[in-house]
Amino acid sequence: MSLRDRPHADGTKNKDGVRRVSTTVVLLGVVSLLTDVSSEMVASILPLYLTAVVGLSPIAYGFLDGIYQGVSAFVRLAGGYAGDRGGQPKWVAVLGYGTSALSRIAMLPATGFAAITAVVTADRLGKGLRTAPRDALIAHSSAPDMLGRSFGVHRTLDTFGAALGPLVAFALLAAVPGSYDSIFVVSFAVAVLGLAVLVLFVPNIRTATQGARLGLRRVAAEVAGRRLRRPLLAAGLLGLVTVGDGFLYLALQDRDDFAATWFPLLYVGTSLAYLGLAVPLGRLADRVGRARVLVAGHGALLACYLLAALPSGGLTLTLAVLLCLGVYYAATDGVLPALVSRLVAPGARGSGIAAAQTVVVLARFGSSLLFGLLWSLQGPGWSLLLFAALLAVVVPAAGWLLRGIDRTEAAA
Repeated sequence: MSLRDRPHADGTKNKDGVRRVSTTVVLLGVVSLLTDVSSEMVASILPLYLTAVVGLSPIAYGFLDGIYQGVSAFVRLAGGYAGDRGGQPKWVAVLGYGTSALSRIAMLPATGFAAITAVVTADRLGKGLRTAPRDALIAHSSAPDMLGRSFGVHRTLDTFGAALGPLVAFALLAAVPGSYDSIFVVSFAVAVLGLAVLVLFVPNIRTATQGARLGLRRVAAEVAGRRLRRPLLAAGLLGLVTVGDGFLYLALQDRDDFAATWFPLLYVGTSLAYLGLAVPLGRLADRVGRARVLVAGHGALLACYLLAALPSGGLTLTLAVLLCLGVYYAATDGVLPALVSRLVAPGARGSGIAAAQTVVVLARFGSSLLFGLLWSLQGPGWSLLLFAALLAVVVPAAGWLLRGIDRTEAAA
């Protein structure tokens, strides 16, 4: 029985004859929505909490921020392989979501640098562990020609949570000023609710039978295979010239000098743009080719750099940057795993997706270190222009590396 014919590979139609994404995808989207409300509640107040309340120095906070951004890369492959090896990625995802949920409440007693570092590390390890198995579940529960749409629906729900989380946190602080403990408690409760949805309602889709489990050598051969080499290289090159959101937002604030109290709304603005575009661009990727949309999305990122590097700005240009950033994420975040999932054997999908995500995370971590150094030497404007020039070279190179990939994916 083909993937299209399986009950969980949804090809059902509504009363108007329009095909829908599977219920599993929607449920996983709800899990991610609740989890992102929880995580973004904490992330939006963490810099202020750690520096103003706990009293960490900027250097110490910079170290923690590096951990927050990069540590998940080291367990993504392990999470993907564990889901593939056991044939039950749901329970690997449960472990990841559960670890992150516990880290929320663990922030309450954590006051020293070592304790906070351990909590932040646990949160990011949980994220790294759950991401690939979750995306493997999405791929396994979707028809091949609806992968882009399915990932778009999931990312839409995920992003709605990311936009809602900071608003909930600031509403709590407005109601009870300085009550950071209430944010950690509410964040933990929302994370537990998301975990409950995953455990109780998401089906335990088996991605391999007992006799068909892939060994480590077979998975390594799939990940290092010919069909994945060029996509992974393209993703790595693009990641190396991708500036983190925080740097872009800081560049906007440095140029326009708007009040720090409005700073968190930049995250919300990008999330709203992503929210409205994830499904349309996912559907477009299904129709015209996922590699094409992935490369074109980095054109929107190039526009972000150029707009943010302008010497003068204002509200209109700021909104334009947020819109372009939302376009970039909508064209890449769900499209990359949708592309990769069709280039590896079904039993190794989690590992293939994890490999791509690991390459991107590590490349972006290196990019952040380089951009931070350039910022300290020559300021944000020239640094953005330099990265824009590099991206303008890398985008056509990535397009060349990905040529014909859409046909390979369709054949697979």
